[in-house]
Amino acid sequence: MVTDSFTGQRHVMCRACHAHCGLIVDFEDGIPVATHGNKDNPEFEGYSCIKGRRLADYHSLDSRLLTSYKGMADGNRQAIHWRDAAGEIAERLQKIIDEHGPDAVASYVGTFGYNNVNAHAFQLALMEAIGSTSVYDSVTIDQPGKGIARALVGPWLAGAPRVGDWDGLMLIGTNPVVSMNGGLGMNPAKKLHDAKKRGMQLIVVDPRVTDSAQQADIHLQCRPGEDPVILGAIAKIVIEENLYDQEFVTKDVDGLATLKKSVAPFEPALAAERADVAAEDIVRAARMYGSWKKASISGGTGTNMSGGGNITEYLNLALTSIMGHWLREGDLNRRTGVFTKPAPAVAASPGPIPAWGFGRKLHSRDLEQSISGMPTSALPDEILTPGDKQVRALVVLGGNPMLAWPDQLKTFEAMKALDLLVCIDPRMSKTAELADYVIAPKLHYEVYGNTAAPEIYGGFGAGWGFENNYAQASPPIMNSPEGSDLCEEFEFIHAVATDLDKTLNIKSWALLAHPDEREEKATAIPPGETPDVLDAWTASLNGCPANIKEVYADEEAHKGKIVDAQALLVQPKPDDWEGKLSVGNAAMMEELSSYAQRLGQPVEATEFPMRMIGRRMTEMHNSNWHEDPVQRKRVPHHPAFMHPDDLEALELEDGQSIEVESARAFISCVARSDKTVRPGCVSIPHSWGTNPDEKEDALGAGGNTGRLTDSSGIYDKRTGIPLMSSIPIRVRAKHAALEAAE
Repeated sequence: MVTDSFTGQRHVMCRACHAHCGLIVDFEDGIPVATHGNKDNPEFEGYSCIKGRRLADYHSLDSRLLTSYKGMADGNRQAIHWRDAAGEIAERLQKIIDEHGPDAVASYVGTFGYNNVNAHAFQLALMEAIGSTSVYDSVTIDQPGKGIARALVGPWLAGAPRVGDWDGLMLIGTNPVVSMNGGLGMNPAKKLHDAKKRGMQLIVVDPRVTDSAQQADIHLQCRPGEDPVILGAIAKIVIEENLYDQEFVTKDVDGLATLKKSVAPFEPALAAERADVAAEDIVRAARMYGSWKKASISGGTGTNMSGGGNITEYLNLALTSIMGHWLREGDLNRRTGVFTKPAPAVAASPGPIPAWGFGRKLHSRDLEQSISGMPTSALPDEILTPGDKQVRALVVLGGNPMLAWPDQLKTFEAMKALDLLVCIDPRMSKTAELADYVIAPKLHYEVYGNTAAPEIYGGFGAGWGFENNYAQASPPIMNSPEGSDLCEEFEFIHAVATDLDKTLNIKSWALLAHPDEREEKATAIPPGETPDVLDAWTASLNGCPANIKEVYADEEAHKGKIVDAQALLVQPKPDDWEGKLSVGNAAMMEELSSYAQRLGQPVEATEFPMRMIGRRMTEMHNSNWHEDPVQRKRVPHHPAFMHPDDLEALELEDGQSIEVESARAFISCVARSDKTVRPGCVSIPHSWGTNPDEKEDALGAGGNTGRLTDSSGIYDKRTGIPLMSSIPIRVRAKHAALEAAE
């Protein structure tokens, strides 16, 4: 821990996003004065971004909460000690449970809750303790197709080849160089640079000439929402020209004949016409992909939020499987685990597992729990619709529903209708402004952290998480501000459980690949004294290969290190093994057929001729800390990026305030000229803006793209995700009188 007189450096793990890069913080007289990447870090090699380099400064921003508050919902905000708040919240929760049942209490875990593995484990345990199945998270409004596809194809136990071994990569609606969100592993810009230098080929399917697309051998700058059409055509060519691995398919893949029949309609010329790309480019891409021996396909939010996320992710894994782009018998799997226990390294698949049909059904809409979780986009309906399971209380951990959820107008109505809204948040977010309680937690450098989360994300597929047994364990390097009243999230959650007289059964994130062990090795934490932080972490990661306390005692682990472990030799499939990968799932082929019906059909002309597509930026987070002066200087307004030809056609100027309107609502942004955006598209960062009852300022917080979304309009019947990108819109200049009034 840093003292008031300390001058020097401290190593720390970044917690700005899921990547958890290795950083160094420079201190002078106990004050952090600079943050930079650690060039000696074996995984990140000095990489850092502006968001990570500003983390220390977030600790001293005026907007940071130094105590908890209550009464925002009724306009009577007053400070309250977090322990007193826990008691009041427990009393109100118990009353709701007694009157309406446990499912009337819901929880939502956002991105920052997901990255806080310890707090997430405690939150899930609290919901289980009170008997509630109303458990929601950000997965079903982010990339739910990944979970659906992995279940229906089936996992490959040995895993995938490493990025450094690939001879090709296809990116679909994702830009990992900026998002750090899978596809190229950690330090993606360097990974891509090194891979291209050694000859790896790159195909990108994206309406924008993204940072990744700028280095592509083939870029299909398609009409948004048509990814399944392009992939269907690529699969058709790969199969009909026998470019796939026939021996691997014979041994380990079911459903090829069904897949071949389903992709037969996707003639390249028809697919090209629908997606508005060149047919010869689709053919070139298919043949290039078919030539790769070790490769990967990665999809992102672009495709998942544009409709068709399930079938796109399924086709990604189907192509991966028929090409045999998996680790084989005799290969080395270097991910033996530090904070997680991987599946056994066997060159086999247990086969598909159910992706839906096993969980809780909603009372408000014809939706149910899937392998990707409860359908978060429908949670406002669960709050607003009377019935036996109507949600009346919501606890939000590490999220900001008012800016992150689709259909902001309905979300706003739902938040106001709750009997109890609790937010655990270090700042007064737009959701917290509507809350009955906001609990102020300690910030990044005041708490223990480790790289368990990105290690867990490695299960998402190739190019996710770490490729080695990398670990970093960060003890606190800063004290909480003098006079503050802060807690760690798990402490607050345990305090609520104590006041409810509930034992928390903490299930280990380390054992996701071993569900039976996860149940058996759950740690019971009874009401009473709050556990020590390292005991809490040990419970949340029980059964992992590492000893948590020993890792934190290791000075080298504070800097980030490769943990010595013998690589696992992938074992052969046992003779009596029956499971195979599945590439012909009936439900997915039905979804694909709906795209086949589009072939040869013109794109329908409507009064909303353009398409809004989502965007992430290097310069700042989409959803928080926009008040940081350094980042705000880089992005002073909420930008709506448009091709120069579109600006000219609409008689708009770069930097002009505009209105972006969908059939649901309109928002205000600032037009920015960007020739990398496909004409006809408007690329807007999501999760900006204000609450609907506030005056919208294009030159300030801007607009919330969720307001353009209708959650009960076009949505996926499995996960509930509505169109959150590729939304039909029209654009106009902001009315001069309204702009002057702001």
